[in-house]
Amino acid sequence: MKIDVLSLFPEFIDGFINWSMIGKAVNGKKVEISNINIRDFSENKHNKVDGYPFGGGPGMVMAPGPILRAINSVKTSNSKVIYLSPQGSILNQRKSKELSKEDHIILLCGHYEGIDNRIIENYIDEEISIGDFVLTGGELPAMVLMDSIIRLLPGVLSSEESFKDESHYNGLLEHPQYTRPREFEGFRVPDVLLSGDHKKIEEWKKEKSLKTTLTKRPDLIEKETLNKKEKEILKNIKNSLK
Repeated sequence: MKIDVLSLFPEFIDGFINWSMIGKAVNGKKVEISNINIRDFSENKHNKVDGYPFGGGPGMVMAPGPILRAINSVKTSNSKVIYLSPQGSILNQRKSKELSKEDHIILLCGHYEGIDNRIIENYIDEEISIGDFVLTGGELPAMVLMDSIIRLLPGVLSSEESFKDESHYNGLLEHPQYTRPREFEGFRVPDVLLSGDHKKIEEWKKEKSLKTTLTKRPDLIEKETLNKKEKEILKNIKNSLK
């Protein structure tokens, strides 16, 4: 996969590229990440890339010319252009899995009061938001999106199991996790996890996953299609909570 990040502040992305698992993925040729400075495509001698909004209003708006030239400098026939925007659809695990199948992603990071809407209407394939709040720029959302995608690429994590049991991957929240010591401050690890009985352990994980989702994010339960066994487990959990 190749990812091009279009930004006014590409130095924000530099540290991310060399960070932890992302750095390993880049060094291992699992993903190629490039920084594109939108200012380099300004035709103004001062590298100006913004202007006052037509119709009045506070702040400045990023001009369409430099943005489009930056997009066209890296775009190919199989590119997907994404604008990180608070008006976009909310990022979730399903979207991350979908985007991890793309060959080339172009991420556009906005600033100021946003970008000229003609870019959004005519040159953007999708708008994505990381939540219902506003940040000063699109670099942080771009890094969040990249992290969620790259860790799903084949060979990035040590095992596919590393993410298949995680919260949201299969629509539910993850079961509780424990490590050594077996007892901490008087609190013990559940005995079933020490039993060696893999069938009972898997049943425990499924039950705890459903219970965690029901108590913390019941909205996810409503969206998920459960099988007969899971519905039975969920019914018992609800009865126990009454």
